[in-house]
Amino acid sequence: MKNLQALFLVLILFGCSKSPEFDLIILNGTIYDGTDNAPIQGDIGIIEDRIVEIGNLKSKKATATIDATGLAVSPGFIDMHTHLEPIMQLPQAESLVRQGVTFALGGPDGGGPWPFGAYLDSLATFPLGLNVGYLVGHNTIREEVMGMENRKPTEEELETMESMVEMAMKEGAFGISTGLKYLPGTFSEVAEVIALSKKAGEAGGIYTSHLREEGLGLLEAVSEAISISREANIPVILTHHKAIGVKMWGASQKTLAMVDSARGIGLDIRMDQYPYAASHTGLSVLIPSWALEGNQFKERTEDPELRKKIKEGIEFNILNDRGGSDLRRIQFSRVSWKKDLEGKTLHDWAIESGLEPTVSNGAELVIQAQLNGGTGTIYHAMDEQDVENIMKHPMTMIGSDGRLSQPGEGHPHPRAYGTFPRVLGLYSRDKGLFPLQTAIYKMTGLSAQSLGLKNRGILKPGNIADITIFNPETVIDQSTYIEPHQYPKGIEYVIVNGIPVVESAAMTGKTPGRIIRKTEN
Repeated sequence: MKNLQALFLVLILFGCSKSPEFDLIILNGTIYDGTDNAPIQGDIGIIEDRIVEIGNLKSKKATATIDATGLAVSPGFIDMHTHLEPIMQLPQAESLVRQGVTFALGGPDGGGPWPFGAYLDSLATFPLGLNVGYLVGHNTIREEVMGMENRKPTEEELETMESMVEMAMKEGAFGISTGLKYLPGTFSEVAEVIALSKKAGEAGGIYTSHLREEGLGLLEAVSEAISISREANIPVILTHHKAIGVKMWGASQKTLAMVDSARGIGLDIRMDQYPYAASHTGLSVLIPSWALEGNQFKERTEDPELRKKIKEGIEFNILNDRGGSDLRRIQFSRVSWKKDLEGKTLHDWAIESGLEPTVSNGAELVIQAQLNGGTGTIYHAMDEQDVENIMKHPMTMIGSDGRLSQPGEGHPHPRAYGTFPRVLGLYSRDKGLFPLQTAIYKMTGLSAQSLGLKNRGILKPGNIADITIFNPETVIDQSTYIEPHQYPKGIEYVIVNGIPVVESAAMTGKTPGRIIRKTEN
């Protein structure tokens, strides 16, 4: 009997010694925890979707291990401003995941999905490669209730819009986004925006704003956003913050001072930014808003007097705003009706059309393009010094403003493939704009705090295992304005909810991503 008991004990001990203590161990990494603290050397043990231990785990057993010798181990990157519209066609989100992004915030610029909860429920059935959350869009709601009309809402319409914001917040929205440069948001007065933002703020949400102007009216637009924060009692993020147009170069010094002043009196004003000196939006941004009201652009261009005014407005914007005063600064990214224009500039199109590349002829081509259905357009109209000034600010986070992309489709802005590696490689390592731990903080811990994301954005026991592992010596973006469809270098592993979706810089095909709702995270 004693011999049997001894044998049983030996079998138990032998069995225990063989069973893994972790599902995954990351060994020998330089760990940046996402708090802006200096890194430590160590190992990370993961069970299911959680970090359970950080320390010396070399004697521990695991089902799988990653040797991170010479690599930086950080929280997965959080994209504060993402155009996720194609996600049902591209659910693995490779263009984001291969940058190290593990959570992306969709619904920016006033364009969140509707009906909100139904959309999230539907998206949850797709095999996602990363975690996603959404903002409810002011433009979307206004168009649902008021169409494209340029007027104040009635009391009943405003109440309807308020109830829609309340509903979306209950269904998991992280806050409200506005696109006050775009239709129909540009038709709204600040009182309307404040009323809707109050509802988001009462539910613990944030307000992100594509400002009413980012060119000549930039300072007034920042002031408006600050007033919305004050009156609606809501944290405000100046999204993809920039100073656009030659006449506004250098204005970041003033806008950052305004942010600091507002924060000094207790308002929660922050920013996100993409690390490029060119923006991307529709060609219609060059057209006066009144000309687009009610989808009557074609009819207005057929009236000689109105067409003349439209053209004058376009010429003004080419000279003073996104046009950067040079047709070469206006580059086409998506042109469904003339694919051979993709990657070329308005200057190129003028020459190809047998026209002198003047501002006047450029304006005529803009009208023609809009009548054909518009274009996606890259505007090379920002100053690099402003980009760096904004990036260095302690309240600036990183957001790609990129649209989910895949090789062969269109000619996207390079931010769709390169945003986060570019901050790490070009701005932190090569330019020395800030230490690596600060770069990581701007895309992890600070972002998670701003969104109220619980258990993400910081590497510590108990938190979700969203982790990016990269080579700090080689990480860099490769996407360019000429050849945008290029994945970055140096992102070696990306782990989403404890599951590697990138291993040795290659996609694994696994899809552990989730819909993250503000109400449930």
